[in-house]
Amino acid sequence: MTRQRILITGASSGLGAGMARAFAAQGRDLALCARRVDRLDELKAELAQRHPNITVAVAALDVNDHDQVPKVFAELSDQLGGIDRVIVNAGIGKGAPLGSGKLWANKATIETNLVSALVQIETALEMFAGAGSGHLVLISSVMGNRGVPGIKAAYAASKAGLTSLGESLRAEYASGPITVSVIEPGYIESEMTAKSKTTMLMVDTDTGVRQIVAAIERESGRAIVPAWPWIPLVALMKIVPTRFTKLFA
Repeated sequence: MTRQRILITGASSGLGAGMARAFAAQGRDLALCARRVDRLDELKAELAQRHPNITVAVAALDVNDHDQVPKVFAELSDQLGGIDRVIVNAGIGKGAPLGSGKLWANKATIETNLVSALVQIETALEMFAGAGSGHLVLISSVMGNRGVPGIKAAYAASKAGLTSLGESLRAEYASGPITVSVIEPGYIESEMTAKSKTTMLMVDTDTGVRQIVAAIERESGRAIVPAWPWIPLVALMKIVPTRFTKLFA
């Protein structure tokens, strides 16, 4: 099934912008939202020039403004004549060791990556229920597979929660009419991973986005990307003592 009309949150940069470019190249119509509307406008102009036959609608949205999420989703849906796929991508990578006195950073990560994702999920499900079908995609992380000590503790917890929501929804809609996919990226070049020290596990943005989009198009229930080396590394993460999981973060 071709999902022609795709909504992506956090689309102004990184993986969100990369997915927008990849889907535009496939001739899909796009609804893009993010806080930085100037970047969205630049991306829209770029896509319109490269792919004049598609429709691109953009809107400013801070996903932490929960009242705005259903309003913006509805506005974008109206502009495209409906939405076939929602990609819950907006997220942040802030964090500090628990107990270090930087509650604000960990709280922001949990709120953006999990609570605000829940708001987007609820909004998308309501839209799809009205339409009779749809594809919900949650961009989680390989870090959601195990607790990670240090600065990634809150981030890992937020992604574990998001993955759990996705698993629950997959069971809920096992017989349709809504399809749910949980995508777990490893380290892919983006603004979020720019300060990461694990560069030996990093893949470039184009490679990472290409594999993410392929997994989304397959409508995989759950996919780790890139598959190598992250599938075996995730399996290892699940069995080593927790104090060693920091080596993967």
